[in-house]
Amino acid sequence: MAFPNRKTCARKASWLAFGLVALAAVNSYAQELTTEVASQSSTLLLIPALRNLFNDISQGPEVAQHTQLQGGTAASDNAPSVTFRAYKQALYTLSTLTAHPPAYTYDATAHASNSKSLLNSFIPTLQGRGPIGSIYRILYKIQQKLGSHKEQTTPKRQTEDVHPKAIKVVDLLQHSAELGNMDALFTYAKISLFPPTPHFIADPHIAFKSFSAHAATTGNATSQSYLAFFYATGYHGVVQVNPSMAQLYYTFAANGGDKGAQMALGYRYWSGIGTLEDCKRAVDWYEHAAEHSMAKFLSGPPGGRTLPQTHTRLSDLDGGIYGYGASVASTGMNVNRAAIKAGASRASGETWEDILDYYLFNADRGETDFALRLGKIYYQGSIYASPGGIGSGSEGVGAIPRDFARAKHYFEQIARQVWPRDPSNPLQHKAAAVPRDENLPVGHAAASAAYLGRMYLRGEGVKADPIIAKLWFERGEVYRDRECHNGLGIIWRDGLIPGLKPNLKKAMYHFMAAANQDLAEAQVNIAKIHLAQGDIGPATTYLEAAVRLGSPFEAYYYLGQIHASQTTNPMVPSNIASSSCAMGVSFYKIIAERGSWDDDFLREAEVAWARGTDESKEIAILKWWLAAERGSEIAQNNLGYILDQDKSILRLTRFSPMTPSNDTALLALTQWTRAAAQRNIDALVKVGDYYYHGLGVPDEKESFRYEKAAKYYQSAADTQMSALAMWNLGWMYENGVGVPQDFHLAKRHYDLAAQTNSEAYLPVFFSLAKLYVRSIWHTILGGKGGLNICQSRVEEEDDPIQWARDRRHAEAREAEYGGEDYLDAGLRPDEDDDDEYSETMLLVMLCVTVSVLIYVRTRIVRRMRHDQQQRQQQQEEAVAEAPAGNGMFPAPGDPARDEWAMLR
Repeated sequence: MAFPNRKTCARKASWLAFGLVALAAVNSYAQELTTEVASQSSTLLLIPALRNLFNDISQGPEVAQHTQLQGGTAASDNAPSVTFRAYKQALYTLSTLTAHPPAYTYDATAHASNSKSLLNSFIPTLQGRGPIGSIYRILYKIQQKLGSHKEQTTPKRQTEDVHPKAIKVVDLLQHSAELGNMDALFTYAKISLFPPTPHFIADPHIAFKSFSAHAATTGNATSQSYLAFFYATGYHGVVQVNPSMAQLYYTFAANGGDKGAQMALGYRYWSGIGTLEDCKRAVDWYEHAAEHSMAKFLSGPPGGRTLPQTHTRLSDLDGGIYGYGASVASTGMNVNRAAIKAGASRASGETWEDILDYYLFNADRGETDFALRLGKIYYQGSIYASPGGIGSGSEGVGAIPRDFARAKHYFEQIARQVWPRDPSNPLQHKAAAVPRDENLPVGHAAASAAYLGRMYLRGEGVKADPIIAKLWFERGEVYRDRECHNGLGIIWRDGLIPGLKPNLKKAMYHFMAAANQDLAEAQVNIAKIHLAQGDIGPATTYLEAAVRLGSPFEAYYYLGQIHASQTTNPMVPSNIASSSCAMGVSFYKIIAERGSWDDDFLREAEVAWARGTDESKEIAILKWWLAAERGSEIAQNNLGYILDQDKSILRLTRFSPMTPSNDTALLALTQWTRAAAQRNIDALVKVGDYYYHGLGVPDEKESFRYEKAAKYYQSAADTQMSALAMWNLGWMYENGVGVPQDFHLAKRHYDLAAQTNSEAYLPVFFSLAKLYVRSIWHTILGGKGGLNICQSRVEEEDDPIQWARDRRHAEAREAEYGGEDYLDAGLRPDEDDDDEYSETMLLVMLCVTVSVLIYVRTRIVRRMRHDQQQRQQQQEEAVAEAPAGNGMFPAPGDPARDEWAMLR
């Protein structure tokens, strides 16, 4: 009788739980309905007040300030609580709107499940290991591919819920700002300029008015910086371009501590935009911005904060501004850059999901090298790591969500093969090398120990524990892992182990061991010790070595300090001080741009552009424009690339019109020019193209434009990196466009293009052939200055000093080894070789001969096939006309008749 009672109790408990869940659901729905009704009522009540607020703002900042102060005074007794509640509720509602994962977020396979239930042990998951998990992931990918054609629409109820919330946020912010809350006014200005979701409407005019009122009331430096941007660019025609007002607001904001304004002001002084060039002021403002970034970096865990990922040029994903092979960005050593490789992978149809699936499949099979690479990818949050070591960060072009839990899993999976257990007292433990005959992956285990030690040292994915970090570092140190030596050096230098004092001698030993293995971070740590001791010379040597090895941050900061100090030193000669000032600006600029933890406009623009909608692309253009005004060459390149008018098909965005616009071309040319001034060679060639085609340039004679285009091409060609610029100059010298016609200089630039880039061989070959034909025709018509195709090349007069040096070496050689024999004389290259033209013409004749032979052979084969088809057709007609007396037996003369012959 006990069993029915238990069943009855269980049934009652189930019904009770169901009732509680239903009650909670009804209560939640009622609260949402009440909130919506209240928000609609508040919206109706706030309309008159909001009109007064915007009327005040439109009248000017002084009137707005006076009105808001009066309103705040009159309502000081009962308004603060209402203002705070409205602002807090607006922020909460805004957080619910932006809490949903965006469309660009990586799929579920990038997140590991931490559930340890018994059910998960039997049911396969996307993160499962082994063949079952791999098969499940493959089936999941196939299902995604097959279901990708279905429309992904938002449910109607969800859309209806989001729109009122967006209206509610705007209304609450306006109401709170009307009652004197300046934080609400600033937030309202920000969402008017940068809509956080597609349900908000961008309105730069409202943003400008709100920023003006906020800056006039509070003197906020960030608001002043945005006002300076409006005056510098005339964005959306809100105000007329006014460089003086832009300079004024940038100065106010920079003195107020805004890092972006400090960068913009330093760039304007460095480039002479809106003011005279002044290197000392430029280095001063960039130093303030760099100090802000360095302070942020040092406020992190031991070793500094994790650096933001590098930013990407959109043109690099397409092989450069002019495509693969033609752009400097994708030729020579640049072909190995992460962005170029990522663009090639994208063009071939590969995705990061496919690559991770491949790594997961092999790692689950027990492949140690794949497991190590997978752990690195999850730790650094990118497919591509930056050169220089772990501390150098990663490339943003291959970004995926960081997952310390999965990284730790793969690192431990490898390390536990060598060190299966941890000692009870890590401080008393001494690591020893494992015998080599055990065939264990000691190299991969040492690298994994370095990552595990770094995670425990910095508290990444685990609780920070310097003792455990020291244990892992010592294990890797046995196998001379450079990252482990560097980690031990940090521990001993900073005295991170409780009860142990800092030991600079031990720290220096470990740093030297890592630096001897070309670790950039260790070079910086040694330089910091020398700087603390006042040894500038050795510190500079180590810092420059760190830069060569790939250090992206600290080395530039300390080098910037060294060069900036020489700028203000009266004992330094003026020419050295001038070059030191330029170096200081360059180094500080790198620090300020890379240390973008607070406002990373470039990264935000990349994410917005990846969404692909018109609204998100417009936001991306705005953020790139903001970064470009602060001197970012990558932002200038991206903005110029998007607005590029030198194309047959324009990119279809709201900002770029359907027909070439001189205003848009002028903006693009401005960005190309500024990027070219920062050593972007392809941008320098693009500036020449704009002058050649007359895009975005003043109305002037074509001859003037062509001359300027030739000068830009010449500047790009002088870098010895752009084959395209050399080819353009060759064409201009051949045709006398922008420069005097000169066939010899044309040939010289064509040859230089082929020498600079081997991929330019084919266009250079045809250009030279045309050049020789044109030169012959020019000579026949009586012209002068044509190429001499009969005489061998003119021998240049030897350098007397070099001739004497060679003769002395030759005499010394003969005295030691005797005179040269006939074999040496036969092998000596003849100085009277044929001219390059003869080789070119020989190749042309060979190509023509082969083409003629192929053509003749094709005609002969075609004729033979035609004759064979005619004979076969005649035989078929003869068979059809033969008498039927033969039955099934073939007619006489038919080759098939022989098949009926009986063999004896």
